[in-house]
Amino acid sequence: RGGRRAGDRAGRVMSTPARQDALVSYQGHYAGAVSRFAAYSIDLVVSTAVFALALAAISWGVRIITGHDVSWNRSNIVVAVIFVIWQFVYFGYCWAVSGRTPGMAMLGIRVVRADGTILPPKQAILRSLVFPLSFLLFGLGFIGILVQHEHRALHDLIAGSAVVYSWDARAAQLRFLARQAELPEAGRPSPAAARPDPAA
Repeated sequence: RGGRRAGDRAGRVMSTPARQDALVSYQGHYAGAVSRFAAYSIDLVVSTAVFALALAAISWGVRIITGHDVSWNRSNIVVAVIFVIWQFVYFGYCWAVSGRTPGMAMLGIRVVRADGTILPPKQAILRSLVFPLSFLLFGLGFIGILVQHEHRALHDLIAGSAVVYSWDARAAQLRFLARQAELPEAGRPSPAAARPDPAA
């Protein structure tokens, strides 16, 4: 009976029913430190390049309209603040729209909720806002990627997110279903107990 219930639950997620042991074997692959760091490095290059091109386009437009040259100094506090805001927009927008940035797409990883479902836009924005917290204290917030089974950093724990390989994006959800399927029968209310007694 327990195997049939596990198969029924698996059928809601997968195209064909699977037994409990098959469901457990499909537990997903969480992205490790190397993939995530490489994706972030690519995103940092991409976002910086886009920002530099945007500044160059603005300078060109101002020169065409006014005839004056505009130079941008990276040490300027205004430019630095705009760049930080741009980083929040870059990561927050990408995570909210598709669950992955260009760098993550190249490495085949994506952000999902802790249970494996699609990350809602609100959680994606929250993840981008708390992302800098993992860099505090010499990056101690990233230790969870190395030591935790689900490879979740501090900002993942706060935002309730996880990073998985996109070709196995249902990983965490299947893990959640597998754990539910492994719950002891004694912990579940029986149908007979749930029905009221007609004689009462």
